[in-house]
Amino acid sequence: MSDIGSDEFEDEAGPYLGEYEGDRNDEGERHGLGKATLPNSDTYEGQYDRGKRHGQGTYRFKTGGRYIGEYLRNKKHGQGTFIYPDGSRYEGSWADDQRHGTGTYFYPNGDYYNGEWMKHERHGQGEYFYNDTGSKYIGTWLRGKPEGAGELVHANHRFQGNWTEGNMQGPGKYIFDIGCEQHGEYIAIETTQGDDEGEEQQNFTVPKWKAGDITGITLYTKPAKKEPEAAVPETKTEEPEEPQQEETQPVEEPQDEPAAPEPTADEPEPTPAAPEEDPEPQAEDAE
Repeated sequence: MSDIGSDEFEDEAGPYLGEYEGDRNDEGERHGLGKATLPNSDTYEGQYDRGKRHGQGTYRFKTGGRYIGEYLRNKKHGQGTFIYPDGSRYEGSWADDQRHGTGTYFYPNGDYYNGEWMKHERHGQGEYFYNDTGSKYIGTWLRGKPEGAGELVHANHRFQGNWTEGNMQGPGKYIFDIGCEQHGEYIAIETTQGDDEGEEQQNFTVPKWKAGDITGITLYTKPAKKEPEAAVPETKTEEPEEPQQEETQPVEEPQDEPAAPEPTADEPEPTPAAPEEDPEPQAEDAE
């Protein structure tokens, strides 16, 4: 069943409920392919199921944003791309109208995050690329911030260590491309911002690098597994199976220790900008 017309009513019958052009089922519900104009001037074109956006569709906002992807009972769910009015873009998984699962967010300044999401926040394993510096963080995220083990990769060196609430903290090391590494730890330093002329002072912490020993490059190698000695029967000797050789990581030969450059990471690392909240209004398609 197809319907072409308007759901507009006279004032005494109720407010303007939008327009719809497309298929309906025997109960008169939007069902199949259709195009709707909502009361707030947003538009949707795609699949319906019993009056709800369901399946593949495109939702365009009057503010300039749009979503192209899958819906489940009127909510973004499955794979989809959301293009925001500020030029940022998310491509990936959705659940219950939120970025959830695996996806990539491209920011207006050229940064991007590729990895896991939970309820609209970076959460799990992911990689954040900083466009201005070319650096990138690879590691664990917790509710939008780096947390736990991670690696910050720069042009000619990288840092391996731990993060707490988005800041480097605790033991770690800088590994330089010239063939050496500097061990040390990041210590949280309390500092105050503001003055005494009526401005409220704020206390916060910044990470400070405490340098330690400089060594050659060290790589972790798994210790060789010792095979148990085969028992020799008294009467018959059975040839033992050839043991399978464990694959070991190649070890780079250490070089003479050069004078290591000073790490440039004393300054706090840039904090990734939080993604904008989903601007989609909670507008329901009107029948």
